[in-house]
Amino acid sequence: MVSTPRLVIAAPASNSGKTTVATGLMAAFAARGLAVSPHKVGPDYIDPGYHSLATGRPGRNLDAYMCGPELVAPLFAHGAAGCDLAVVEGVMGLYDGASGQGELASTAQVAKLLKAPVVLVVDASSQSRSVAALVHGFASWDPEVRIGGVILNKVASDRHEALLRDALDESGLPVLGVLRRAPQVATPSRHLGLVPVAERQGDAVDAVRAMGERVRAGCDLDALMALARTAPALADEVWEPAYAPAEGPRPVVAVAGGAAFTFAYAEHTELLTAAGAEVVVFDPLRDEKLPAGTAGLVIGGGFPEMYAPELSANEPLRRAVTELALSGAPVAAECAGLLYLARELDGKPMCGVLDATARMSERLTLGYRQAVAVSDSPLAAAGTRLRGHEFHRTVLEPGAGPVPAWGMHQPERRVEGYVQRGVHASYLHTHWAASPEVARRFVEHCRAR
Repeated sequence: MVSTPRLVIAAPASNSGKTTVATGLMAAFAARGLAVSPHKVGPDYIDPGYHSLATGRPGRNLDAYMCGPELVAPLFAHGAAGCDLAVVEGVMGLYDGASGQGELASTAQVAKLLKAPVVLVVDASSQSRSVAALVHGFASWDPEVRIGGVILNKVASDRHEALLRDALDESGLPVLGVLRRAPQVATPSRHLGLVPVAERQGDAVDAVRAMGERVRAGCDLDALMALARTAPALADEVWEPAYAPAEGPRPVVAVAGGAAFTFAYAEHTELLTAAGAEVVVFDPLRDEKLPAGTAGLVIGGGFPEMYAPELSANEPLRRAVTELALSGAPVAAECAGLLYLARELDGKPMCGVLDATARMSERLTLGYRQAVAVSDSPLAAAGTRLRGHEFHRTVLEPGAGPVPAWGMHQPERRVEGYVQRGVHASYLHTHWAASPEVARRFVEHCRAR
C-alpha cells in the first residue's frame, strides 16, 4: 500500500500559474525539511527540471497515453517511495487530454488514478465574482475529481482579493492561497516553452527560490499539507526497473547531457542500469571524447538548434560519434539526437551519420503518436508497437531514410526516421517504462559487441 500524502496542482487553462505554484510548493515544503517527490502530468521535459531543482530529487512524468493508465499509479509510487509529500503538476487545463481521446492523459484522469485531491490555480486577473462560477463549473464537472481548494493567482490588490474571497465563500471551496502579480518570478520562454534549468544555472536557482518564497508567503502550507493527507492509500504495485542481466562485464552506455540535451526521463537511465549497463553521462558541448569503453550511445532530446555553432565546433567529439556509429555500435537518437546525427543543422556541420539536413521552421510539430517499428534495430524488433510524442520546430530533409525507423498511424499514416547499421534515429520521444524490453534489447546489443 502506498500512502504518501499528495496534491495535484491543476488549472482551468494553460498559463494560469501551475508551474509557479507547483514548483513554489515543492520548494516551500522542501525548505521545511520534508522529502518532496516531484511529478508532472504528460510528456513535458522542462518543468521537471525546475521541480528537481526545488526538491533535490528527479522530476518524474506521469503520462497515461505513452505509458497507459495502468502504469500511472505504479510509476508514481516508484518516484514517491520514502517521501513525506508528493506534488503533481498538471498539464494544460484540468480536463484537457490527448486530442480526440476524451479524458485520456488529462490531469483529471491522473488525479483520479492517484485518488489525489486537486488544488485549482485560478488566474484571477480581470474578474471578481465570476471566479465563483468558474470554480463551481470545474468542481462539479466530474464528481470523481475532488477539488479540495483554490489558489488565486495574479491578484491585483487587497480590494481585489476581498472581492474574490467573498465570491468564493458561496462555492464551499476554501481559498488555500493568494498570489499577487510578481513578474520578477517569471521564467523566460522560447519556441518550445520554458528555458531549461541546465541553460539558466544561477538564474534558475534564483527563480525557484523566489517561487518558494512567494508561495510560502501567500499560501496556507499547513492547510495544503492537511489536504494532501486526505488522499487514501493506493493498492497498486510499485513499478520497478528490476531485471536480471546476463553475467559478465557491464557495457558502457554513454548518454548525452549538458545544456543542449536536457530532455530525458529518469526511468530510462534506471532501466539501462537494471539491464546491466554502466551509464555514463557526457556533454557534447564540452567533452571532446566519448566515455572510455563506450559500447552504445543514447542521444535524447533538447535544443541543439540553440547550440548548433558550439556543437559543430566540437569536431573531435563529432568524429568520435561518427566512428562509433559507422562501427555498427548501438546508437539511439531521439529528436535532438536525430538532428545531431544529420549532415548539418541550420547550415552548421553535424556528425554526418545520416544523409539528411535539418533546419529551424516556423511550424510547431506537436502531439501524441502511435508507431510501429518498420525494421529490426537495437531498440526494437520489426512490428513492435509503441506510443510516443513529437515536439519540435525543426524540419529534417528527407524525413525518412531508405530504412525508416517508424511507421506512424496517428494522426496520419507515414514513415519516419532512420535505421542503419546500429543506429535508430527518429523525432519520436518514447517512454521506456511502458516497454522495458527496449532498454534490455539495447543493452544486449551493446554487450554483444
